[in-house]
Amino acid sequence: MRRDDDKKYPGIRKFFSKIAGFFTNPSVIAAFIIFVILTIIMLVIFVSERKTNSHINTLFDAIWYTIVTITTVGYGDITPESVFGRISAITLLVVGVAIFGALSGKFASFLLDRQQKKDRGLLKMTKMKNHFLICGWKPNFEKILEGVLAANPEISAEDIVLLNNAALSEIEVIQSKEKFKSINYLRGDFTDEQTLIKAQIKTAERVLILADASENYSTLEIDSRTVLAVITIKNLNPKIYCVAEINDSKFEKHLSLAHCDEIILTKDYEKNLLVQASSGKGMSHILRELISEDTESGIVLASIPDKFVGVTYGEYRRSLKTKDILVGILENTGNFYIRRQEALAEAQKNPDMEKIVSNLRKVKTLKSNIPVFNPDDEYIIPDSSKAIFIHGSVVKEA
Repeated sequence: MRRDDDKKYPGIRKFFSKIAGFFTNPSVIAAFIIFVILTIIMLVIFVSERKTNSHINTLFDAIWYTIVTITTVGYGDITPESVFGRISAITLLVVGVAIFGALSGKFASFLLDRQQKKDRGLLKMTKMKNHFLICGWKPNFEKILEGVLAANPEISAEDIVLLNNAALSEIEVIQSKEKFKSINYLRGDFTDEQTLIKAQIKTAERVLILADASENYSTLEIDSRTVLAVITIKNLNPKIYCVAEINDSKFEKHLSLAHCDEIILTKDYEKNLLVQASSGKGMSHILRELISEDTESGIVLASIPDKFVGVTYGEYRRSLKTKDILVGILENTGNFYIRRQEALAEAQKNPDMEKIVSNLRKVKTLKSNIPVFNPDDEYIIPDSSKAIFIHGSVVKEA
């Protein structure tokens, strides 16, 4: 009968199992024994002193004296006068010193162990929400962190979690800088599901996955690990905005299928920059200025007012009153998961079944953050889009 009840109510069995485990815990047993000893000593003091000591008349007086004694405070307002009372007081002093010595040692050990785990990246992230996770490590990592903080002024260092297997000396150098002192660090493999859960990936807002150079991986291994990380992260948190860096463009398709929001092809960018520079036309200077961290000039994304959504590009362009140059529209901006949910909801509004099927096919091929440069004036601005501007710098006369 009891076995049937266990099968029907597994929660009850688990509850009683926890209670049994609590009472069989060695620390709990030791604390209970100490409590019993102190209670007995306190009662001895109360019984032996209440008739001969004018300061110990009630049980509360005995409790007060016991607490003051075992904490080694010793106000001196109450002192035992009987032989049994003084013997009990000596016992209390010895026990008090032992208890508080052990407790202070345990507490100091706990704090030291916690700090060491934090420095080594072994401490589980707790109460992290809407944070920015940076996976992997590469040379000039400090410059990348500076750029992330500069490009995201709404993010503070304590909102960033680093997850990698870089040498501890590299992490110590970063944490020694005042501006990075509050950055959180977790040591581990960012392709591992349990490690990502420790980093609170389920409540993270954004993740940046670098082409990891923390260990001696081949180019193929680096990109494969990046793809695996994106798949795992998107399974754990489909709503997270994911940016991944790869070396080989042949992995771009895999990342797109995993719904990676932005894909950075670093080596392709470097190659294209070198090819453009070889023409001798100063193209490298133009490209560098466009993607510069300097806010004085470069490419700027701006929100489009709701009244221009569904309106022609030409009408929006003519309404602008700015010196910045409008060069195009960025479609399906933001998180891919949200954009897809919106597209699905919109596709099913049409009563015509054939059109619903057609719309659902479009949803299947939906991609996020698609730039449309210099479209025709008749181009209709879709929802969830942003305007692409080139912000010019002020030319100073000599």
